[in-house]
Amino acid sequence: MTTPSVTLRTASFGDPDAITLNDRVQLEYAERYGDEGDVTPLDPMMFVPPRGLYLIAYDGRGTPVATGGWRTQDENDEGYSDGDAEIKRMYVTPEARGLGLARRILAALEEDARAAGRTRMVLETGTKQPEAIALYTSTGYTPCPKFGLYRHEPLSRCYAKPL
Repeated sequence: MTTPSVTLRTASFGDPDAITLNDRVQLEYAERYGDEGDVTPLDPMMFVPPRGLYLIAYDGRGTPVATGGWRTQDENDEGYSDGDAEIKRMYVTPEARGLGLARRILAALEEDARAAGRTRMVLETGTKQPEAIALYTSTGYTPCPKFGLYRHEPLSRCYAKPL
């Protein structure tokens, strides 16, 4: 099987394609967890280089099919550490799953965060996202102490990887 051509582009978290894909992932979170989705406050400025990056993957027809970003975090009362880069809004549309896009985006985000001087990539996901947990553990992420908005939630799982 031939993998269709996919292009990764840097975008603003406020880009219309980013908003559309974010709305789709929020619906998926709501379906899986039975709530309003991820309510972590995010601002497009959090993803502006060199303090972050937001990527959108487009298929050969120019359709946005996947996203992911990282934002700078440093030690604070939510459990982050100095040098952290936090993964946010990793998502692949159902019709584009199985093509390796999440791995490709993740690798690009890690490379960019490392180049920006970040020392550890961290992320939060949930027990009702086994595909995400499988992706992260298969790419070198290990469980870590919980952090962020959902650190007290029983379904929350946090992972980290040295950069």
